[in-house]
This record gives sequence, structure tokens and C-alpha cells, in this order.
Amino acid sequence: MSSSIEVPESAVGVLPKHVAIIMDGNNRWAKHRLMAGVSGHKAGVDAVRAVVETSARQGIEVLTLFAFSSENWRRPEAEVGALMQLFVMALEREVKKLHKHNICLRVMGDVSAFSARIQKLIANAEALTANNTQMTLVIAANYGGQWDITQAAKKLALAVKENKLSVDDITEKSLHAYTCMADLPAPDLLIRTGGEQRISNFMLWQTAYSELYFTDVLWPDFKETEYLQALTAFTQRVRRFGRTDDQLEGSK
Repeated sequence: MSSSIEVPESAVGVLPKHVAIIMDGNNRWAKHRLMAGVSGHKAGVDAVRAVVETSARQGIEVLTLFAFSSENWRRPEAEVGALMQLFVMALEREVKKLHKHNICLRVMGDVSAFSARIQKLIANAEALTANNTQMTLVIAANYGGQWDITQAAKKLALAVKENKLSVDDITEKSLHAYTCMADLPAPDLLIRTGGEQRISNFMLWQTAYSELYFTDVLWPDFKETEYLQALTAFTQRVRRFGRTDDQLEGSK
């Protein structure tokens, strides 16, 4: 069902190609309702569906969702276990729906820390949807921006050690090539729900020029209406990339 709020037609050409979202507020949503934290994570699944469906309808090319950070392992064991169960459920039940709607699924992060079962489900999901072209859905799982840059630097250093590159070949472009999802466009818009105003170690390299959008809405309540408000706000931003307004006017 479409929301009554729509992105202005005049702004269709400047919708973000890539939207990244820090899905925050599940625990607080549950706490406000005197429910266990895992109930908030379960409720958040509906918000994921709504945002994925809306992104596809609006022609978003890439949607990246921060599902589980490398720091989330520090959470209570019961909560981590419940999150892993939700991850398994999503991989088993939702992937076929994504495939039916021509959506490519990719997982970004150090998946080696997950169980063999989860790693196999990830591999199968990525293989099944690899050739889909409607949209790319990236799930950041056991991911951290500092880890991403570090693993890219290690790979670059190894290439130098093996004489595949020289030190002079190390540039922003060559380092970028070793970061996660380097083949995808950088996020144009980074959304964080839940009221916090920080990036929390998410895609530090890739979001250098992303527009930031913070909302107090807790993730389980962030559905189509709230998402379209964020997209509309993006269309009203002026993205200069270091240039002046006069230069932007002259390039039109």
C-alpha cells in the first residue's frame, strides 16, 4: 500500500542511488512497551520489509542496512543468540521473496565469525540472487568501518609485499578498491533512526560525502511514510562536493 506522502516529481532525478541505514532503537521500542529486547528486533523485521519494498518502488539502486556491528558481540549472550536466530530466519524465509522480486542480496562484513550454518545460508542466498538487477540489498553483518579500512590496508600491503604494486601505487583509489562493496556506488544518504546522532563505526570510508539524516523515530516504527520523508529531505539538499554555489550554477 502506498503512503499519502510522495517524493516530489521535480526531485525524481536527484533521488539517492544508494541509501544506507543504521537501524537503531529496537531495544528502546521494546522497553517502552515493557517487552523483552528481542521483541523489538522481531518488530524491526517489518520495518526492514517496508523499507526494502519502498526502495524498490522508488528506484533506489542500492540499500545497505546495518544489521549487526562488530561491537554487537558485546551485548548479552541471550540477545546475541536471538539476533542470530532472526538472521537465520531471514535467510531461510525472506531470500526467496527477494529473488522473486529480482533483488540481489549481498552480505558485507567478516562472516567467518558466524556459525557454519549461517555462512552456508549466506553463500546460498548470494548465489541465488547474484544475477538479479532490480536493486542490490546489502546487509552489514559483523561489520565495522575501522575493520573495513584495516582489512583493505592489509590487502594493499600484501600486494606491495608480493611486488604486485609499488608504494607509489598506493592512492585513495587503490585503497578503495580493497574496501567492502567497492564495486557499488558510495552511499548518497545515510539515515540513522532512534534519535542518536553518530555514525557508530559504519561505512567510515564510504560515507565521506554522504548526506546525513537523523530521526527520533525508533526503527520498528520507521515505515514507508517516515522513509519517504527522509528521501524528500535528501532531494532538498545541495551537494557541493567541495565546489561553490556559483560553480554548481555554472555547470547546469
